[in-house]
Amino acid sequence: MYRNWICSLLLAVSPFAIAQQSMKMPMNMSGKATTFLEEVELHDTSGTSAEPNSTPIPMLMTMRGDWMLMFHANAFIANTQQTSPRGGDKFFSTNWFMPMAQHAWGPGQATLRAMFSLEPWTVSGRQYPLLFQEGETAYGKPIVDGQHPHDFVMELAALYDLRLGEKTLLTFYAAPVGDPAIGPTAYPHRASAMENPVAPLGHHQEDSTHIADDVVTVGFTQGMVRLEGSGFHGREPNEHRWQVQQGAIDSWSTRLTVQPRQNWSGQYSYGRIHSPEQLFPTENQERMTASVMYNRPLGDGAKGNWASTAAWGQTHSLGDNVIQNSYLFESLLRFATRNNVWTRMEDVDRTTELLLGENPLPPGFEEEPAGRVQAYTFGYSRDFDLLSHLGTAIGGQVTAYTVGSRLRPVYGTDPVGVVVFLRVRVVGAGQR
Repeated sequence: MYRNWICSLLLAVSPFAIAQQSMKMPMNMSGKATTFLEEVELHDTSGTSAEPNSTPIPMLMTMRGDWMLMFHANAFIANTQQTSPRGGDKFFSTNWFMPMAQHAWGPGQATLRAMFSLEPWTVSGRQYPLLFQEGETAYGKPIVDGQHPHDFVMELAALYDLRLGEKTLLTFYAAPVGDPAIGPTAYPHRASAMENPVAPLGHHQEDSTHIADDVVTVGFTQGMVRLEGSGFHGREPNEHRWQVQQGAIDSWSTRLTVQPRQNWSGQYSYGRIHSPEQLFPTENQERMTASVMYNRPLGDGAKGNWASTAAWGQTHSLGDNVIQNSYLFESLLRFATRNNVWTRMEDVDRTTELLLGENPLPPGFEEEPAGRVQAYTFGYSRDFDLLSHLGTAIGGQVTAYTVGSRLRPVYGTDPVGVVVFLRVRVVGAGQR
């Protein structure tokens, strides 16, 4: 099915393709973008999202004939301890790895990309403890105070880039499992979150669509501006995380991205999502997000980098009219080559689903606002040499929570969570 879609798209643009063959650009073997168009063509992040051009992307890269091959991977082996009557303790691993191949094809460039995670195996019970987190279900019950694992297949995608001019690019994206054009770069792939082993509390307002089924996206880039539109299947993944789940294209989104300088990127996106939640199948959702990212290499970038993200996300349930906002600021500073410090600060709306715990929804249950929660995370890690092309670090972080009055009798006054971890990621020469 996806092969037919891609062929149809290529036929549709063939008049432009024939006229522009002389503008075909070679693939970027440096792994660094100097323009927004080059950043788009690298496709080294989540879906078709973009980070600032100067953002370092740890990876292995090589040429095999006419193919450019890349490999990214990031894994944490973590232990968490949480206070509060609703807190939990667990040993688990969050991880992902992404092989990718690019090849000049016809008048443009084709990219094949896959992304996998072993979390269905390394996160037992279909969740790890995360106080005040809500969203998705497992075995007919809501997941609360926990974060679900990623699917084994996080992405299977084919992309095609066609230069229509020196500063003009047309991009097509088709994925049985992929990331539609909504939200900022998903948290596992954001440079500002690369040392944090757990998900943000605002994940389901900001970037939870990064694993969606049957995604088709068309993007048009002109200079520093890109406009995209996506169609996809709106239902969130269920507890069967080893499977590839598919469905009709019943949802849509659009995103405007602006990259005015090497170190800056911003986006606004809007989506209408059909029946995203298994426990509320008749309710559709409206989602809006906006974000700004800043990245600054320190010196030549070899000894340090500073990456930050500010993001807002809002979900509006069109069935019961519940609106949830989330606000996030996160920042990661790598300094003196081996040291990393970071923070994540969030202010999020929570609903009465939290008050139920992991009990089945009672008959006639209607979700309502239950107050706001603030979370303040601070962490440190230090790299050490273990094996060639592996960036290895030991680190930890502490998260303190401020709880709304309605949630305080359930959670206590000052919950705290601690995570210690070993982190391993694939790196190229001179990277960490």
